[in-house]
Amino acid sequence: MSSTTTPVGTPLPDSWEELVTTALLGTDRRTPAGSAPGPDAPSALLDAAAVATVRRRAGLRPTRAAERPRPAPEDPRPPLPPAAARRLAMLLADRPGASGGGRRSTAPDLMELLPQWLAAANARGFAAPPAALPALLDAARGRTDLRPAALRFAGPRALWLARFNPVWRFALRSAPGGGTSTPGLHDTEGIRRLWEEGLFAERVALLGALRSRRPATGRELLAASWATERAEDRLMFLDSLRTGLGPDDEPFLEQALADRSRNVRATAAELLSALPGSALAERMAVRAGACVAVDHTRDTPTLTVEAPHACDAGMERDGVVARAPAGRGERSWWLGQLVEAAPLGSWSRRLGGRTPREIVALPVADDWQDELHAAWCRAAVRQRDAAWSRALLGEPSAPEAGGPGAVSLAERTKLLGTLDAAERAEWVAGFIETHGLSEAFQLLGVCAVPWAAPVGRAVVDALDIARDAGSYPWSFSGVMGLAERCLDPSEAGRLDALLAVPDEPEDASPGAGGYWSEAFQRLVTTLRLRAAMLTELTPAAT
Repeated sequence: MSSTTTPVGTPLPDSWEELVTTALLGTDRRTPAGSAPGPDAPSALLDAAAVATVRRRAGLRPTRAAERPRPAPEDPRPPLPPAAARRLAMLLADRPGASGGGRRSTAPDLMELLPQWLAAANARGFAAPPAALPALLDAARGRTDLRPAALRFAGPRALWLARFNPVWRFALRSAPGGGTSTPGLHDTEGIRRLWEEGLFAERVALLGALRSRRPATGRELLAASWATERAEDRLMFLDSLRTGLGPDDEPFLEQALADRSRNVRATAAELLSALPGSALAERMAVRAGACVAVDHTRDTPTLTVEAPHACDAGMERDGVVARAPAGRGERSWWLGQLVEAAPLGSWSRRLGGRTPREIVALPVADDWQDELHAAWCRAAVRQRDAAWSRALLGEPSAPEAGGPGAVSLAERTKLLGTLDAAERAEWVAGFIETHGLSEAFQLLGVCAVPWAAPVGRAVVDALDIARDAGSYPWSFSGVMGLAERCLDPSEAGRLDALLAVPDEPEDASPGAGGYWSEAFQRLVTTLRLRAAMLTELTPAAT
């Protein structure tokens, strides 16, 4: 400490934040409390900080002894195999950005492998090592995408621990039953008490759990307190009805169409339109059907569109938003909402018995095609209609990468989500073979992990072609990162041939071959590490 000391009896600032603010501003602009401006001010600030530090560390006032905390609950799950426990410690010790800037090294990004490790450990039902709980909670605190898997793996002991550290309180809000024990499905009194007295997050978790197992019980619970809930809470609760949504929910959702909150009404209408047999869906089918027809007087049958000229009260009650966004025509805005909410099965009956593929192939008059097809895309996603999704996606080898019905790759990604994993993989592989990787990044994100063999082969072959073209690999860094996490680890052997530095053609970018070799080395190393992780988590490895 400085030899210049603050006179005895001079009050020192008690607020650590005040000292920090003074230090940030500088003593020339702000004088520490209890000291005079001048050359001694910096020393006085350091003295005050030293005294405040001692106070913070040792200045705890005596108080009545608190009750000892109850022991942490037991975790009945089997412990991790020793090798897997060591691997977890390595993954948790890695920190983003530790390697510095510049080109990516050949070392795997361990933090990016942590989600897969957690998913595999949870699938095998292992318990987290007690010593790893603080690091797991810290990792979940820093990355919200990790929270569900990390808290599931951490188990009841992590929730017990989170109550002693304010920075981990998110775990109590994020985990079902974090604030209290979750009643069993047959504990009627416990369910009622938690619904009436629990925190909002606990009530949302309870409703979600009920809807996944006993949808009617969850709906009846919500209906009983619906009139007394706040608008923002009603919206969140209503969104929970997506789980287990069925025809029995229609009467309650019809009542919600009259809610005083516009957002609640819109959500209720969206849920009802996802029920093709609902009365709202039928009303929308009539409205949308009146806007679209087949004109047989032309040389080729053509769809003609007559968009609504007004948005009446009935349309608004059924969820149609009357006011169009800036730059959007009102009539096209209303048309899109009607078509999106109409059951897709109704179009075949209204358009001459044609199949979805035949309907999508029809020309559309007066430049209405983009609007009409985009609305059908949204309807196919909402109603999870695979036949319409196939029609709107078209063939992956089609010259036009936008597809016959989708107007963007983002829409194609959503349509692919309605197909089963195998069909999705075949379609994406065909797209990559025709259009390459530059437009396929979004599509790869919806493929099941690890990628099925067709997708893996297509990605590796496309990367090989890009390498032979002599360009730098940096424009494919996003796909490389996905491949590290999503390629089947068994593909590592196929990649060995790509590790050598290739002969560079005359028109190649200088040094590109060496950079590609480094990129493939990183990919192979990561795949083998993932394979080792899975082996360590296999009970036979113990």
